[in-house]
Amino acid sequence: MASSVAVTSIDEVPGLMERIRPDWQAKNLIERVRRILPVDPSSACQRLFNAAVRDLKDKVLIVGVGIAGEAARAGNPKLPPIQNTEDVEHYSTANLIKLAYRIGLLSRAEWRKMTRVYDIRKDLEHEDSEYEAAFEDVVYTFATCIDAVLSKDPITLIEVSEVKQIIEASGPITLDTRLLSDFEHAPDQRQQEILQILVSTALSGSEADVVRENAYLVLQELRELTRNGVRLAVAKILLDRLGRTPLDELTVRVAHAAGLLPYLHKGQRKDFFAKQLVKLTGIGHRWTNHEEHGPALRLFEEFGGLAEIPNDIKPGIVKWMVRCYIGEPGGYGAGINRRVFYSNSAAPIIEELFLNSRSDIQKVVEDLQSDEDIRRSCGDEHVNRRFQELLDIVSS
Repeated sequence: MASSVAVTSIDEVPGLMERIRPDWQAKNLIERVRRILPVDPSSACQRLFNAAVRDLKDKVLIVGVGIAGEAARAGNPKLPPIQNTEDVEHYSTANLIKLAYRIGLLSRAEWRKMTRVYDIRKDLEHEDSEYEAAFEDVVYTFATCIDAVLSKDPITLIEVSEVKQIIEASGPITLDTRLLSDFEHAPDQRQQEILQILVSTALSGSEADVVRENAYLVLQELRELTRNGVRLAVAKILLDRLGRTPLDELTVRVAHAAGLLPYLHKGQRKDFFAKQLVKLTGIGHRWTNHEEHGPALRLFEEFGGLAEIPNDIKPGIVKWMVRCYIGEPGGYGAGINRRVFYSNSAAPIIEELFLNSRSDIQKVVEDLQSDEDIRRSCGDEHVNRRFQELLDIVSS
């Protein structure tokens, strides 16, 4: 505990009370906190913390006993079972804070801060009657209880049916910020249910093309909001579904959109990208095949870029792209004024792929300076200049 510093004015906790939600602002408890803070900061801290605990319980009940019970069982260690409203009401404060974190009502940082505030509150309860809370304790307690709990609206638990309704729309789809926020804060169980539906729909051969594409687009929107534990759980389900079946382009596209690709078996990913290299080799890197370059290369963006390619396959694919990009000496025929003949359709895609994965492929590209095929091509100064452009991109 910090040394005691009397708090004499609410102004010393600037603006914090104004951030409390209107429904709590209207309650007598908050008004009492305002009144007693200048004269009894310890009691003010305890009462504000009690309000935050009450608010967390209400939010847990809004989420639902079913989700709360699942969260209590799923963690390690398990929390006391929850089967009805009374179980939530009788939850200890320490367990309630843990439960709120598991459900998604608190972030990890907020969970740690609320646990610290609970420790401060216990310290205050055991101090003698002449003790006044330190200014640092008051600020920490007020800031945490308000910012982590009392300023935040209750979570509206996103329903699986809402997401299904969106992807089944016939026109362009949009996800509003409220739905994205609800998904971000949804419990792991609900995130997993939604992700499973979207992945299954995107991969289904029986769904309409527009529905499958909508599911794919929603997966992309939700990818960064999905927690790693949820990704791992859904990836395991996908792996069970795949068994020993080789990965195809659709599965890899969907897996990347959902953030599952790194969790799939390395051997399956290696075989898949090895086939992509065979496909590129069959097309050929010369500019004369430019019409086929665009469609083939754009797929790599949907496969997660070059960073997702296993290391033992990556050099071959990168070399093909380098040869395609740098081209060959020009200056003849219809292109007499063009110093280098290269694929116009491939070049901008390769630049983007290299830029987005530059830290991952820099050494691979630099090592190509000693590759016999690349050295032979770069014997032409204009072709070499294009290779230098790629080196600049990956080293930027």
